[in-house]
Amino acid sequence: MTDMSTCTIRALRAEDRPQWAELWTGYLDFYGSSVAPEIYDSSFARLLGDDPRDFSGLVAEQDGRLTGLTHYLFHRHGWKIEDVCYLQDLYVCPDSRGTGVGRALIQGVYDVADAHGAGSVYWLTQDFNESARRLYDRIATVTPFIKYQRP
Repeated sequence: MTDMSTCTIRALRAEDRPQWAELWTGYLDFYGSSVAPEIYDSSFARLLGDDPRDFSGLVAEQDGRLTGLTHYLFHRHGWKIEDVCYLQDLYVCPDSRGTGVGRALIQGVYDVADAHGAGSVYWLTQDFNESARRLYDRIATVTPFIKYQRP
């Protein structure tokens, strides 16, 4: 169980690669998905890069152990002048769920978005992700949009 008083939300660093890979594997497994090793390499490099089109990452750390991650991206919006922030991935290891780590990671993205001047942060989840949705329902507003995707 994670003690939030000793948990730090911080930017992803190069030395986090092994623990990040474990967390991201857990995230992909949760959604019944997997990616090739070169996608791990590419994604991690992009997360640490300085291209404003790429994702950035935050992690939750406690006593040298990463307990959660989130990946986010800023992009333009056709109806706004300022950028918006898309929170793509959010994962908390099973033994830290329900302790506030997920909420703290989302707040970390909110804080980065505010510093960037992006008042809007949005994300998607699958309808079966009931435990996460209980958190999301408390801290955000569900929208009526339905996602479509090219096959």
